[in-house]
Amino acid sequence: MSGTSEGTGSAAGSIRSDITERHQAVPDTPPKPTRTESELRDYRAAFNAAHLAMAVVDRSGHVVAANAALAGLLGTEPHALVEQAAADLVDLGAEARTWQAYQEVLRGRQARLRCTRRLKHPDGHSLWTEVTLGPVPGTRDVLLSVADISDRRDLQARLRHLQMHDPVTRLPNRALFFERLSAALEASSYEQGGTGRIGLCYLDLDGFKAVNDTLGHRVGDRLLTAVAARLTQCADQSGYGRTGGHLVARLGGDEFALLVEDSTGTEELADLARSVLDAVQEPFDLAGQRLSVSASIGVVERPTDGTSATGLMQAADTTLYWAKADGKARWTLFDPERNAHRMTRQALSSTLRPAVERGEFELEYQPLVDLESGAVRGVEALVRWNHPQFGTLTPNRFIGIAEEDGSIVQLGRWVLRTACRQARRWQIEQPSDSPVFVSVNVAVRQVWDSDLVGDVAEILAETGLAPQLLQLELTESAVMGSAGRPLQALQALSDMGVRIAIDDFGTGYSNLAYLSRLPVSVLKLDGSFVHGFRYDEGAHPNPADETIVEALVQLAHRLGLTVTAECVETAGQAARLRRVGCDTGQGWLYSRAVAPERIAEMIGTCPGA
Repeated sequence: MSGTSEGTGSAAGSIRSDITERHQAVPDTPPKPTRTESELRDYRAAFNAAHLAMAVVDRSGHVVAANAALAGLLGTEPHALVEQAAADLVDLGAEARTWQAYQEVLRGRQARLRCTRRLKHPDGHSLWTEVTLGPVPGTRDVLLSVADISDRRDLQARLRHLQMHDPVTRLPNRALFFERLSAALEASSYEQGGTGRIGLCYLDLDGFKAVNDTLGHRVGDRLLTAVAARLTQCADQSGYGRTGGHLVARLGGDEFALLVEDSTGTEELADLARSVLDAVQEPFDLAGQRLSVSASIGVVERPTDGTSATGLMQAADTTLYWAKADGKARWTLFDPERNAHRMTRQALSSTLRPAVERGEFELEYQPLVDLESGAVRGVEALVRWNHPQFGTLTPNRFIGIAEEDGSIVQLGRWVLRTACRQARRWQIEQPSDSPVFVSVNVAVRQVWDSDLVGDVAEILAETGLAPQLLQLELTESAVMGSAGRPLQALQALSDMGVRIAIDDFGTGYSNLAYLSRLPVSVLKLDGSFVHGFRYDEGAHPNPADETIVEALVQLAHRLGLTVTAECVETAGQAARLRRVGCDTGQGWLYSRAVAPERIAEMIGTCPGA
């Protein structure tokens, strides 16, 4: 509210002294310079003829003199303004802050005040003005000047509209959307009478890029404009009767947002999302081009209390991703539990690599038991993550993440080295017992992204474990159809003496003919087959289950393979598997995955007998 001198103080001072002598100069005011009558007439003429609207105001706030420009601006005569309160003429009392500053100028405690005011002319039209007040040198009066800035304001408004609206669809753009969203969240924190809730439909057109690529950007822009019109119609119908209605904005590309202030709940947002989907899926006729498109919508509705613009948009963006991932052409409501799972997944992904270096992983081992003798023939190494925040995590919580981001190579190498070292330790500590082999799961990405053959050779040499005591497990989908590098790696490992096992056999490709061309030595039957054996003797199980398993076992044996049954939970299951010729079993009947010390106790015993 400060400004520079207008250069009119001397003229105004002369006019003021010429008009009245009611006010005495303050004692420390220097004596006024004497002026001739000719000079005073010149100052009065300049004051009255000036195009800038001006008035001299005394310290009580009343007009002492006003020029014709001010009178014309206010639709009256100059003499009619004399003795009127200047604050009333230019609306200086509308805001407490401006009024206080005005009083300080009158008292001489503040040099200048500058503010913008919207004034109403007596003929009914309004105008925007810039009001300036400053001291008149040599007097105790102040000079009021009023400049009409309506044209400037109109230009600024037009420029702001261009800046805040999308040139293609004419909708509010991202900047205006966030401005409105932030204002809505801020206003709801202190306004009364509203619902205290806010909703958002975040929309993305499915396959819009194909329209641009095949038909050109001109058709794409026409489609966006047509979509914008339908969204606006849906918003108007949904927000009918509301002050201001719903805001529809284009956030960029083929992304749109519909903001619902003072929403009444998720049902209102769901209704809006459904109407938008229906509207968008109606075919578009665009200058001879008939197009059909669909949209995916993320819907978020929540209390405004504690909600930020960034948080709301993050939730909407996540929910839109869910709608896309779930099949597109649909709307999806934000789910806090699903989002928590996603956040947990992100947290695990960001900390997985350093967790290996920090030693947060450990191995437990589950015995593989000979179904005839009950002796422990081998163990499967199962990795656990002792996460400092989420506790102990089983492989299903993080192995998929590790495979996606490539950290499975580093983690897999650690598992392989630790398991081989432990197997060798058992062999050294119990030399009188038959050595047990250790089985380690290998992801197909380890074959592609690392030198698995080199890693295995190095670790076996380092630990002193015989290759025949190491078994590598790969899933059926990873092994079946292997060609090129994976097949070469498996063959090299088999030639080295390492056992290769197909895990979860029977759930994937089940290409039995391919088995003869793979360097595989073990089939691990998926637990779903064993579940069919869950009845004890005396019950009436489905004979087809036993027939299928028996056929698989016989085929494997003829190919020189051994068979391990997973998920063995009861003695009845073990007996029936033994009857059909299955070689080894693994499951809770024998033991859960346990620490290495417990395995040492089991070696040489018959826990399943």
